[in-house]
Amino acid sequence: MSSNKKILILPGDGIGIEVMNEVLNVIDWMTKKKSVSFDIAKKLVGGSAYDIEGDSISDTTMDEALKADAVLFGAVGGPQWDNVERSKRPEAALLRLRKELDLFANLRPAVVFDALANSSPLKSELIKSLDILILRELTSGVYFGQPRGVEKINDFDEKAIDTQSYTTSEIDRIGRVGFDLAKKRSNKVTSVEKSNVMETGMLWRKTITKLHENEFNDVKLNHMLADNCAMQLVRKPKQFDVIVTDNLFGDLLSDVAAMLTGSLGMLPSASLGAINEKGKRPGMYEPVHGSAPDIAGQDKANPLAMIMSFAMMLKYSFDMLEDSKLIEKAIQNVLSKGLRTPDIKQGNEKAISTKEMGAAVIEELNIISGS
Repeated sequence: MSSNKKILILPGDGIGIEVMNEVLNVIDWMTKKKSVSFDIAKKLVGGSAYDIEGDSISDTTMDEALKADAVLFGAVGGPQWDNVERSKRPEAALLRLRKELDLFANLRPAVVFDALANSSPLKSELIKSLDILILRELTSGVYFGQPRGVEKINDFDEKAIDTQSYTTSEIDRIGRVGFDLAKKRSNKVTSVEKSNVMETGMLWRKTITKLHENEFNDVKLNHMLADNCAMQLVRKPKQFDVIVTDNLFGDLLSDVAAMLTGSLGMLPSASLGAINEKGKRPGMYEPVHGSAPDIAGQDKANPLAMIMSFAMMLKYSFDMLEDSKLIEKAIQNVLSKGLRTPDIKQGNEKAISTKEMGAAVIEELNIISGS
């Protein structure tokens, strides 16, 4: 067996638990069939952690994350925790993981499988064979800027403050990742901001332009305002290859891109840090979708984004490119056979359950690998 690869599993809340179970089945398959040894630790996070441990992520779990080779994250949140103080809410765990692991680069691919071209709300000719990568800066911007909070002005009014803040070095390092990724794809970057109305947007455009001129002038660079980018993603999505943008706009635009594919349940993501002194690049992998409390516990959730997030982990954290491609191929074959969870079915197509979709992926892995 190959050497152990330490993975921290954080299923979270709602459907996060259900879809993570299907990934664990894939990991079990790989252990048995591919002779790969994974060292798995499983911890609470989000609302489930708050209920039992008093916080959305404990210091102990955070320590486990810092020691792990990679973190696999499900989804967190639900209406039952809406009134929990902000610092302990389920979403605070996600922000802490990103910040303390310094996962500044969030990769969100929006890929349309040919078998799902008709599942998109857009015409199939607009999105068939679509392959976009949205690169979102993840550890700065308005989600982390200070000051922030709510203050009382008088007996009638309150004022809420969120601060959008970026430094040159923060923009430079995410831009550098964007240009490097573009070189391995179609050699085109679209940098997205709001330089027409925001100071951070002006600095963003200035910094990306300088980086391009000095080090990456062999890559095609376009600048686009965020509102126009949202419109263009719906109007003509194939014009994009790599989109690099800030934390807030990346959050919004990646959800727009997700629906081009037909469902949030089809989109994985990777959040990566810089390579440290030990030669290790911290990484956390999660589906773009949330905890979906409306269908939690009903065996309806689509596990494919979670499984594809694991495939991204194999690729970016463990350099297991062949195994990553094997899982992607299995998913493509399953979809080509017409198997659909409720979120991606069309018309009279029969929907299968979370567990059935996971089992279909395992069956396809067996067929492809000749097991």
